[in-house]
Amino acid sequence: MAFIQYESRETIGLITINRPEALNALSSTVLSELNEVLDSIDIKTIRCVVITGAGEKAFVAGADVAEMSVMTESEATAFGGSGNAVFRKIEAFPIPVVAAVNGYALGGGNELALSCDIRICSENAVFGQPEAGLGITPGFGGTQRLARVIGSVSVAKELLYTCRNVKAEEALRIGLVSAVYPQADLLPQAFKMGERIAGNAPIAIRNIKKAVNEGLDLPIDEAIALEIGLFAHCFTTEDQKEGMQAFLEKRKEKSFKNL
Repeated sequence: MAFIQYESRETIGLITINRPEALNALSSTVLSELNEVLDSIDIKTIRCVVITGAGEKAFVAGADVAEMSVMTESEATAFGGSGNAVFRKIEAFPIPVVAAVNGYALGGGNELALSCDIRICSENAVFGQPEAGLGITPGFGGTQRLARVIGSVSVAKELLYTCRNVKAEEALRIGLVSAVYPQADLLPQAFKMGERIAGNAPIAIRNIKKAVNEGLDLPIDEAIALEIGLFAHCFTTEDQKEGMQAFLEKRKEKSFKNL
């Protein structure tokens, strides 16, 4: 693939958006390749995915403005649809996805990060939704996910209306990211987090993701019922027996088999 690199390190998959000459901007080709890579990941062996950008300047600096500048309304509809389809795939991906934001995450880059389960960033990271300054709205879910992620409609609207950028420390303060690291430590920390996730029962992790994602859109009683069903499902797995037996035996080492 021209712009997306994928490698696996034991139980962790790493997706790198590799278009540094364009600050990893999201073109139609990049989105198509990202979709293909997601479809190729073996979730039976990979237990967490990390997404980052090539280079030290940008995670993803946005959608490709040069490509968008000549789009018709119908072409923009298709472009928005393709981006949203990929980002929804990430959001609903059966295993956790961690965004390691290593620089600019603007427009579509911020929207990509928002679609991930967890966001961590480097000290030079900058987040924002600059679309209104380009005469457009966010098109890959920014108007919907930003408020949901940070938990404040007021702050989300302020950022969307003013196109103000947010640096790493503010991103941490408002809940946009979970942690901030020096640039050199970002990927090692992302893999450390991935390894901690991978060390737990994978079916339980998948059920937790499903419960949180789907439950947020349900009335509380329906969400609790969803959780109970997923909780009970864990008792049909070998991993539940292994995890509880290890606890009772005071055994630190566990052998979760994804079964």
